[in-house]
Amino acid sequence: MPMYKIFRNLLVFLVPLSVIGVFAVWAPDRPVEDLMARWAPPPSQFVAVDGMRVHLRDEGPRDDPEPIILLHGTGASLHTWDAWTDVLKAQHRVIRVDLPGFGLTGPTIDGNYQMPSYTHFINSLMDGLQIKRAILAGNSFGGDVSWQTAVTYPDRVTRLILVDASGYATTAASVPIAFKLAQMPLLSRLLSSILPRSVIESSVRNVYADPTKVTPELVDRYYDLALRAGNRKAITERFVQNKPGQNESAIKQVKVPTLIMWGGLDRLITPDNAEKFHRDIAGSQLIVFEKLGHVGHEEDPAATVAAVEAFLGH
Repeated sequence: MPMYKIFRNLLVFLVPLSVIGVFAVWAPDRPVEDLMARWAPPPSQFVAVDGMRVHLRDEGPRDDPEPIILLHGTGASLHTWDAWTDVLKAQHRVIRVDLPGFGLTGPTIDGNYQMPSYTHFINSLMDGLQIKRAILAGNSFGGDVSWQTAVTYPDRVTRLILVDASGYATTAASVPIAFKLAQMPLLSRLLSSILPRSVIESSVRNVYADPTKVTPELVDRYYDLALRAGNRKAITERFVQNKPGQNESAIKQVKVPTLIMWGGLDRLITPDNAEKFHRDIAGSQLIVFEKLGHVGHEEDPAATVAAVEAFLGH
């Protein structure tokens, strides 16, 4: 058979296959209204903060003088704290929130994802909920927001719980593929319309020490909320505007009692960062869970929340 005919036949086969492949991973933005039934049942509510319609859950006794505010990491949502909340809300007012650029809250009004915007957001959130002082607990990027809020608004934070928190300039041993793609300008644009579910599944498995604990339901949550309108652009902008380590010299200014919790098998923010936090925050406590990864509060909520209860005095 002549070469041109072989090439023509190959095209006839490959072009439809490519089209089918694109449609298989075609994933346009989804309006927040389409996601609310599954991901915002009671006790979810939406409140106005800094011009945004913010998704949060507020549970536990309203007379608690020092509520706990739980802040998730990059690509996550308030649901990451479900198991902790089930335990803590018996004795504490517990507020979980989808940070700007994530979950059902979605993008900021002005496209600002620098850290001062996030610490201002926490201050505004507390004002709106009429909370004078609170305990802040955060994982990864949420931990960064937590300690920087304690530095910027020291009168509003009574204690800190840092779970594999970011803050130092560091080199990861392994980075989830979704994070890598979001930091590549050309590919991040492509991901605004195309997002294989396998990319999200691989990324979630990457931050677990035991990937067998990653269920289809868990992947559904991360995948669906990644598709919330505006979130993919927001995460790309957040990576551009907000680099770990930009304000690491301020960590020594943290003056509140602090519990530092880390997964000994965290490959994204490696355990040497836990030692740095422990060194720089005077009087801090450090607990390393040797068999956990980057999201120990999800991977083993019972063990990690027990450490939190001990820190809080229960």
